[in-house]
Amino acid sequence: MDKQDSVIGNYNHGISLTERKNLIVTGVKKIESFDEEEFLMETVMGYLVIKGEDLQLIKLDTLQGNVSIKGLVKSFGYLEEAGKKDKENGIFNRLFK
Repeated sequence: MDKQDSVIGNYNHGISLTERKNLIVTGVKKIESFDEEEFLMETVMGYLVIKGEDLQLIKLDTLQGNVSIKGLVKSFGYLEEAGKKDKENGIFNRLFK
């Protein structure tokens, strides 16, 4: 784990939504993809998907792990990491623990 991962790993994760128009997410590791209708980002608590209309990235602070988004937010949720459980239970991972 490099220095930036350890710094970001210490951040708390939070979501603040004001009037469904202004969204602030803390504890963001990286933004995987985004467009006007969907944002996919990796947070310290897992992958977060935000869906809406006219979504715009207003502020990205990679050192602090903060992201500000403007637009009409219709939904947000976390993705289950089913693939991660399979990797953790692999024979090589059990042998090299």
